[in-house]
Amino acid sequence: MPTIPRLYVDNPLSEGAVLALGEEAANYLSRVLRLGIGGEARLFNGRDGEWLARIEAVGSRRIDLLLAQQTRAQPQGGGPGVTLLFAPVKKDETDLIVEKATELGAGAIWPVLTERTQTRTVRLDRFRKIALEAAEQTERLDLPEVAEVQALPRALEALGPGTALIYCDEAGDEAGDKSGAAWGGASGRAGPMLEVLQGLKGRDAAILVGPEGGFTPFERAGLRGRKDTFPVSLGPRILRAETAVVAALSLWQAVCGDWG
Repeated sequence: MPTIPRLYVDNPLSEGAVLALGEEAANYLSRVLRLGIGGEARLFNGRDGEWLARIEAVGSRRIDLLLAQQTRAQPQGGGPGVTLLFAPVKKDETDLIVEKATELGAGAIWPVLTERTQTRTVRLDRFRKIALEAAEQTERLDLPEVAEVQALPRALEALGPGTALIYCDEAGDEAGDKSGAAWGGASGRAGPMLEVLQGLKGRDAAILVGPEGGFTPFERAGLRGRKDTFPVSLGPRILRAETAVVAALSLWQAVCGDWG
């Protein structure tokens, strides 16, 4: 049995309403999927749950759908949320970060500028389209907030009160780049992420992943001196930024999120 396609729409959703969707949706449903009158799609808007809709009319530049019934209600309240803060890297890798963060349930995706960030221009419209498509494919009922790129200090100030900042510290030592010891040395080593997360259950969190080349000693010292900041290690290997994002979000979901 073929899967009923899902589409994100910005319209209010309620039983019996008829939605007139534009050219892009019309092209996708009627020409790509070859659906005609009576064909079905699932619609969601991040507010009103998911609805089964049936095609009532097909035109060259629009398509009309009748909302037949709600298939899933929008969750209310829920558990803690997680925000991803990451330094943009190369185009394809950054696109992958946005896609995987959406798939792994990040509630917000914030690109940040650090001292070693190499890619400082990002296309917000592209990020939001990637997030939208990932949400459609992974059965999410909402879209993550994709924010404008901002300096790291400003992003940290914008975090909600009491949010635990989980800082992926690839050096793991207060001495940072000045330390010649393997894996950050013995003093000031960041805790293994699984162990640190056990003490953060029930708290909203933000995960910070740095750029190629990592954080500078100045940034590292500032982060380690910040309240509600928890340096963590993802192991003895230096991970690529996109790999670190997937690993960190997966661990958070397994311990603190909705995988349990």
